[in-house]
Amino acid sequence: MADDSLDNLAEQLVQEAEAMASEKSATPKVEAAKANAPKGNDRNLQLILDIPLKVTVELGRTKMPVSELLNLTQGSVIELNKLAGEPMEVLVNDKLIARGEAVVVNEKFGVRLTDIISPAERVEQLR
Repeated sequence: MADDSLDNLAEQLVQEAEAMASEKSATPKVEAAKANAPKGNDRNLQLILDIPLKVTVELGRTKMPVSELLNLTQGSVIELNKLAGEPMEVLVNDKLIARGEAVVVNEKFGVRLTDIISPAERVEQLR
């Protein structure tokens, strides 16, 4: 009887040692996976990075009746509500986020941002 209990104890110790050995060999793999996995905030940020947004650069605005719109021809001049040299507005999903000036780079138009709206001002726009 004592031999049976010693055999059972020995068998349990061997199983526990094998379990501990397998945990130790798996630990570096688990640690490496944790190190490569995005952190909580990074993972949340990754979810929104691919969301498409509508970016609009607004030179100015005007209102006109349909009759004037229909009378426009090539070369017509439309008067805008902004003065020449005033910064253009950069809108994301129709919300102002920055102001800038027109630039030409490699024969393409672009906008150099000169003023980015503060987070407090952006929150104020939501009201």
